[in-house]
Amino acid sequence: MPRTAEKVDELAEEGEHMTDALEEVLNVAEEKGTVTWGDVSDSISSGAWGRLIEKGLLVDVDGAGFVIDDPDGVRDALEEADPTTETPEVSWTVYDKMAIFTLLGLFVGYAFSSARAAIGETINLFLGPLEAALPFYLVILILALLTGLFSSIMQDNLMNPEIMGSYKEKTEDLKERRKEAKERGDDEALEKIQQEQMEMMTENLGMMKAQFRPMIWIMLFTIPVFLWLFWIVRDLGVTVTDPVIIMPFFGELSSWQAGVVGPIEVWLVWYFICSLGFTQILRKALNVRTSPTG
Repeated sequence: MPRTAEKVDELAEEGEHMTDALEEVLNVAEEKGTVTWGDVSDSISSGAWGRLIEKGLLVDVDGAGFVIDDPDGVRDALEEADPTTETPEVSWTVYDKMAIFTLLGLFVGYAFSSARAAIGETINLFLGPLEAALPFYLVILILALLTGLFSSIMQDNLMNPEIMGSYKEKTEDLKERRKEAKERGDDEALEKIQQEQMEMMTENLGMMKAQFRPMIWIMLFTIPVFLWLFWIVRDLGVTVTDPVIIMPFFGELSSWQAGVVGPIEVWLVWYFICSLGFTQILRKALNVRTSPTG
């Protein structure tokens, strides 16, 4: 019984449609002795049927059909189960909201030279010694490494692939159920599915919030770095210590302000090349998951 209750609770976490499917299969099995896919195909999706078999709640009887494993335990567990009908919410803390307002202030730095200078001079207290001691291409490389590391850590700690996976799974299940309901001309089921889709629109906002939360903190670190680089290259006019800059694909360049991809300048291209490479390596090394998981 404890193991049966655990399985039913896990199904309940996937949504009310799974407990409804289990109850339907249980009723048919108790009435007929066994149950087949054909007995319940009009009322549950093939995905739900497969999940019941996968969970071990439906057991094959030598090809003659299926029976419910521990039917009494399943019935008791269904009475106590609390189906999850919504994707788990992501709550933003007061610090997340403060970070958003700070970001808005940093964006001002790009538009106004006085704000850019104030931010740049402040950050220069920390990065100035680095820029004075190393060639500028190494400074950019180190900053790309640091921002890549910070981004990977934030994504690993703040992004929740389970929430996105839960939403994706519910979306795919609704599509499958809608397709099957259309094929059998079940208008009542289609109306119910449409209502569920409307309810999922609010859940979609929750998923977007879950994806955007780590981006706030990543930008809170990377935007000041960009501001400092912009300030030191464009406003101060950092000079090249070597006779030329040699860039992959672009060859020799004489200035960090030279445009290499339309108006995009050398320093920005070099930063993105370094950042992209380091970020991919760090995500792999830290086993950071950013894709939805079920």
